[in-house]
Amino acid sequence: MIENAGGRPSVVVLGGGYGGHTVAKLLDDVADVTLVDPSDSFLHNLAALRALVEPEWLDRIFLPYERLLARGRFLRDRAVAVDGLQVTLASGTRLEPDYLVLATGSSYPFPAKIDEAASEAAKAKVREAHEALAGSRSVLLIGAGPVGIELAGEIKSTFPDKHVTLADVAPDILAGPFDQALRDELRAQLDKLGVELKLGSPLRELPGTPPATAAPVAVTTEAGDELSADIWFRCFGVTPHTGYLRGSLAESRDAQGHLRVDEHLRVRGHDRVFAIGDMADADRNMAAFARQQGELLAQNLRTLITGEGEMTAYERRPAMILVPLGPEGGAGQLPGHDGIVGPEATAEIKGRAMLVDMSAAHFDVPVSDESAA
Repeated sequence: MIENAGGRPSVVVLGGGYGGHTVAKLLDDVADVTLVDPSDSFLHNLAALRALVEPEWLDRIFLPYERLLARGRFLRDRAVAVDGLQVTLASGTRLEPDYLVLATGSSYPFPAKIDEAASEAAKAKVREAHEALAGSRSVLLIGAGPVGIELAGEIKSTFPDKHVTLADVAPDILAGPFDQALRDELRAQLDKLGVELKLGSPLRELPGTPPATAAPVAVTTEAGDELSADIWFRCFGVTPHTGYLRGSLAESRDAQGHLRVDEHLRVRGHDRVFAIGDMADADRNMAAFARQQGELLAQNLRTLITGEGEMTAYERRPAMILVPLGPEGGAGQLPGHDGIVGPEATAEIKGRAMLVDMSAAHFDVPVSDESAA
């Protein structure tokens, strides 16, 4: 067991993303919380694409973990083996808490996510990519999902003279459980911005040059279209971070690598091990869903710890999404709204401030007037 003050139960949270830092914060007053993450700061990656085109956003989207917990502790470390409640970290530290929360998320290509553990190195990587992008006349984005669409909008909003090509093997943009009206609206806005779509045919191979780097790009689709650019970005490829799991936990993963959880977000077959966010199969991979799972899990763990109240089941969320196209464009689909929401509502809800204040509040970081505008 982790030694705890005043006999409070110990909770270890592996991963400080949207779900992990939320559950850690909400349990800080009732449990002896240890948050483990290899990075020194939480990255509010909902605004990472905005920071690529406007680097002045960088200082607002990296939030130090040391500011998160009033009573608990933050360990800058990484899990290398987890078997049941037994946790081994890269440093050699071993933990065996009363409750374990697995929230290590997923990887995704830069710049939507950044694989640098040190915030200053991550910021430098974004600034370097910004300079490469700013000096390029044409851009190729491969992957027409939410990231590719949003990145196209960010680039054209900041650099309207650049030629942006958005390519995907699918015949339409934005695969998923969304209304066709949303795709049609986003395509109309992309067309108005001057984004060229190349859909419905796979590339014969990916570019030979590294993404996010200024270098000539030339690829050909199976349909015979030749695509060229001065820089390209990979906008596809989610991989859950579950490779450190051992024993029966590893066996609890599905074919895609997600952990199977029950209605209370408990890993199936494990009474005191829970999983939330992108690494679990509770819902689709979205930051909003991870945060909601963190809130519900914190409530359920509080119930287990105090013995007061009843556990609440997590219900899979209906299809929802907001895809900004720069600060003033975009569209979305939200529960409770008839039809789709257009650019004005998208900008008001997300596009202008990129929800920075929601994360900053957990880290006791004031929101600047500029980011809230």
